[in-house]
Amino acid sequence: MDNRRVDVSARRLITRPPDVVARYAMDWRHDHEWTRGIERAELSAPAPGGGFGVGAEVTRTARFLGKRLDYVLRVVAHEPPALLEMKSVAGPFPMHVTYRFDAAHAGTTMASIRVRGDAGGHYRPAGPLLARFVRAALRKDLRDLARHVG
Repeated sequence: MDNRRVDVSARRLITRPPDVVARYAMDWRHDHEWTRGIERAELSAPAPGGGFGVGAEVTRTARFLGKRLDYVLRVVAHEPPALLEMKSVAGPFPMHVTYRFDAAHAGTTMASIRVRGDAGGHYRPAGPLLARFVRAALRKDLRDLARHVG
């Protein structure tokens, strides 16, 4: 087994409808409000048709393990209010992030985040702890998302 590989996810029931949750969560201007470690995010390239959608790129600045990280995520799937998938095209390690917002019951949303990646390079020593750290961060992200849309 490759200890550098990361594939973690977290889920949370949010007591708001999917369109409300997704509208907030899929807006890159809110990333720093509910996503751990993100200090800023900007739309660095619009989608081919303009605005945010498949092909758009978001540049994020984050803090991770005490280091500043700048990375670019390209939108590879955008199906509001259910799905947003982004894949890194620049940054310290490859990652693929999937956000899902599925209708649950009585106007609630089952929100989930899945992160897949590879902790190579100078992050390799942190590989064995990375999955645990990312899973805890995702749980906190979903808790904060619920607070912001609640």
